[in-house]
Amino acid sequence: MQPTLVAVAHGSRDPRAPHAVEALLDRVRELRPRLDVRLGHIELNRPLLGDALREVSGAAVLVPLLLGRGHHVKRDLPASAARAAHLRTRIAAPLGPHPLLVEALYDRLLEAGWTPGAAVVLAAAGSRDPDSAADTRRSAALLSERLGGVAVVAAYACAAAPTVPDAVRALAARGHHRVAVASYFTAPGRFATQCAAAAPGPAAAPLGAHPALARLVLRRYDAALAASVAGDRRELATA
Repeated sequence: MQPTLVAVAHGSRDPRAPHAVEALLDRVRELRPRLDVRLGHIELNRPLLGDALREVSGAAVLVPLLLGRGHHVKRDLPASAARAAHLRTRIAAPLGPHPLLVEALYDRLLEAGWTPGAAVVLAAAGSRDPDSAADTRRSAALLSERLGGVAVVAAYACAAAPTVPDAVRALAARGHHRVAVASYFTAPGRFATQCAAAAPGPAAAPLGAHPALARLVLRRYDAALAASVAGDRRELATA
């Protein structure tokens, strides 16, 4: 039996968010029909992660539907896994940064009306964790490469600088008068809406159920499993 894939979403008061996440997981199930795929939320929506894990037996891989390393990935997920003592658990890496994530960002920008040469603000939730900010900046650099070298600036809704309006003004001061906002969010929510409202030009939709994102969820799951097998082999070799 393959370990259950438990996708971990943040949760949102926006009623569109759970539907967006479920649509993404439906794509994951289509790609791997025999894999048991479940959903758990860190907060605000049901099922909460702890409740979801209580319904799983054997082994599980927690795949965070989060876009960088931050408090939830480093603290909340390991704590939830530790409380699920009946399970053998692995925690996968967050979705970003990764080329597949960049493909999804690129497509969403094109859908919103981005045109070649226009600068981009990569709008993220924000975190006080420096690793999270580094991950967002890395994604901005990868997106810049994908867009042919145009300026892409990481900006945040809270907890980090610059804000999206500040990033737009900074780009304008550098002579970039066509600026789009790329949504570095997996699902709709207050921060995604707030960032989109600050766009002076096209504002991309959240990543949602983009096919590249579904493939990335499985990549993270497979990588966590491979790391687990490699660790088991090392333990056997040293026993």
